[in-house]
Amino acid sequence: MKTAYIVAATRTPVGKGRGQFAQVRADTLLITALRGALAQVPMLDPEAIEDVVIGCAMPEGEQGLNIARSAAVLAGLPLSAGAMTVNRFCASGLSAIQMAAERIQLGSADLMIAGGVESMSRIPMMGRHPAPSPLIFETPFHTPLAWGMGATAENLAHQWNISRLEQDTVALESHQRALEAQHQGFFEAEITPVTLLQHFLDLNTGLTTPQERTWHQDEGPRADTSLEILARLKPAFHVKGSVTAGNSSQISDGAAALILASEEAVHHHGLTPLARVLGFSVKGVPPEIMGIGPVKAVPPLLSRHGISLAQLDWIELNEAFAAQVLAVQKNLAFDPVRLNPLGGAIALGHPLGASGAIRTTTLIHGLRRTNGRYGLVTLCVGMGQGIAGLFERV
Repeated sequence: MKTAYIVAATRTPVGKGRGQFAQVRADTLLITALRGALAQVPMLDPEAIEDVVIGCAMPEGEQGLNIARSAAVLAGLPLSAGAMTVNRFCASGLSAIQMAAERIQLGSADLMIAGGVESMSRIPMMGRHPAPSPLIFETPFHTPLAWGMGATAENLAHQWNISRLEQDTVALESHQRALEAQHQGFFEAEITPVTLLQHFLDLNTGLTTPQERTWHQDEGPRADTSLEILARLKPAFHVKGSVTAGNSSQISDGAAALILASEEAVHHHGLTPLARVLGFSVKGVPPEIMGIGPVKAVPPLLSRHGISLAQLDWIELNEAFAAQVLAVQKNLAFDPVRLNPLGGAIALGHPLGASGAIRTTTLIHGLRRTNGRYGLVTLCVGMGQGIAGLFERV
């Protein structure tokens, strides 16, 4: 089997739902990420790129009609490059990387782009016209599917005896770590700023004035939060529950893009590998405790490659809910220092189909900055799945 390398990895800033990117189309965010990835490898002739695989959890409306292809064309990629949009809900971005990497590993491609995109401001959770099969309501897990993922987080909190204070503590630490990372400039290498030309109306003259605006930073981290403030929030999914808006991931908008290359392409185009793709694992779990997915996906992946938990230098566990993070920790016992060192989705946001690619981008740049060797990205997935990806810094 051939080796797949990541030679470029970037993402847009992540905006809060109905926040800084509320009026920005998803394809505009993806175009920015694609161009940013190409800018990291100026020696690469885009004509050599064979296919583009993009994850999107709600591929409808502005995100429909194969957004991967439309954004690739609008980003200036050659028409000879194919493109496809894939959907595994929250794992869509990481699944896109998996598909691109496995194409290279199997020898059917040499240069691929993978990534993810989601505008939760413009396409709501579950889409605009969800129509699940009525048969779902005859299954034992119909309640969480009907009520949403928050109910599954409550199930985890109950089953693993996780308190409200524990959840709020995880949430606060997520914000504190993200704020410190912003202060230290740790995200700068991985972020491609979003620049747009906006038109502002002068009510006195009736004329519009064009003005260019650029966003450089994630919008979600809050310096004004505390355990006291988090404790005042009401339960969001059950009147007697412990899962709140404060200890859950944020509704968000964002995109990421990575370029993957075979060893032959690396040498032929003079590319510098950032990381080597080792492998992936996907497992199913009961939908009513979907957040436990990483517990099933991670161990077989590490075992397959002969790597222990202690050898992981950086772990990106997507923070869908604090209860989910704690339930996974009670089972896997990740090193807390190496787990989400720069904060997670509670602070930085969770733009569904983009999150796996965003978390991978953060991991790759984090490993290089700290000289770590092995990194793990893992996410739970709606309707009961877990996914994990293993990477090695080059």
